[in-house]
Amino acid sequence: MRAGVVVTAHPGVEDLAVQAEELGLHSLWINDTPMVHGDPFVALSLCAKATRRIKLGVGVTSPALRSAPAAACGLASLNALAPGRIRCGVGTGNTARRTLGMPPTTAATLERFTAALQDLCAGRSTEYREGDRVRDIRFLHTGAHVNTTDPIEFVVAALGPKAAAVAGRRSTGLISFGLLDPTAWRALHHARRHAAQEAHRVPDSHVDSYVVTALHLLDENEDPHSDTARDATGHLVLSLLAFAADTPAFAEQLGPEEREAVRRLLDRRGTTATAPDRHTKLYPNYLGRIAPQDRDLVVPSLMNTLALVGTRDDLLARITTLEQAGIDELLIQPVIDPPTEMAQLAKLLT
Repeated sequence: MRAGVVVTAHPGVEDLAVQAEELGLHSLWINDTPMVHGDPFVALSLCAKATRRIKLGVGVTSPALRSAPAAACGLASLNALAPGRIRCGVGTGNTARRTLGMPPTTAATLERFTAALQDLCAGRSTEYREGDRVRDIRFLHTGAHVNTTDPIEFVVAALGPKAAAVAGRRSTGLISFGLLDPTAWRALHHARRHAAQEAHRVPDSHVDSYVVTALHLLDENEDPHSDTARDATGHLVLSLLAFAADTPAFAEQLGPEEREAVRRLLDRRGTTATAPDRHTKLYPNYLGRIAPQDRDLVVPSLMNTLALVGTRDDLLARITTLEQAGIDELLIQPVIDPPTEMAQLAKLLT
C-alpha cells in the first residue's frame, strides 16, 4: 500500500513536504478549513516550488466554501507549478462548515461542483449559475497562468453511499476520514461501481481510494491506551466527539462510554449541543495536538475505531486487510512530531 501524509497549512510546511518526498511518501495533503487552519492553496504553492515528485492534494474543499471558478483557478494555478502532481478532494464541507456554525451542503450540490471543477481544470467550458442567471464559463487565458493540460486527480470525500455514488457518476476516487472498517469500504466501493453503471460509465479501475487516520507504533510492552498513544490519536477521537456534540442525532447512536465522553466534552468546553455559538467552543485547535487534561476523553473504543495503534505486526495485518478492501493509499495525520511520525510510516510501508 502507498503511504502519504495530511498536514495543516502553516509557515514552514514546505519543509515537511521536502522530507516526505525524501522519505519516499507518495503524497502530501493539506486541509481546507478556513477558520481553523491556514490556506491550503498558499501552502501547496510553497510545497510545489520546494519539491519535484510528491503528489500534492487539497483535502478537502467544498462548494460551501469556494465557488467553482475560484477553486478551479487555485487548482489550475497549482498545476502550473507542479504539473500533473495535483490532487483535489471534494466534499460537502461537513467539518469546515460546522466550524462556521453552518450545515454542510447537499450531495447534489457536491456533484455539480465536482463536475464544474473537472470541466474547468481540463480546459472545458461549464455551466455557472448565480440565482436565475446561467452562463457558460471557461478559462479565458491559460499559457503560463494556469495549466489545464496535465490531469488533476479528483476524489470525493465519503462516509456513506450518497457521496460514493457521486464518485461513481463523476468517475473519481474516494477519500475518507477515520474509516478503518473493511466492510464499510467494500460497501462504498460497491456504491461507486453501481452508480457508475447506472450512469452508463465504465467503472474506472484506475481511480484510487484514500483513508486518513493516525498511526502509533507501540514500544515493547507499551499499553495500547497509554498517554503516548492517546496523544498520537486524540485529535481524531476529539474530532468525532466534537461532531457528536454538535449533532445530537449522531451522538445517540454511540455507546454509553462514548456518549459520556461527549457529555464531558460539552461541559468542559462550557457549551451545549443546542447553543448557537457552540462552534466557537468545540472547534478551536481542531485536529491539533490534544491537551493533557483531555486525555480521558480519548476512549479506547474510539481509538480502536479511528486510528491504527499496535505492534509492527499488528499494524501490517490491519493495513493488509484495508488493502484487500480496496484502499490504495494510507494517509496519516501526525500532530506530535510530524518528521518522526512520517519517518515511522515510511519505514513501515515504503
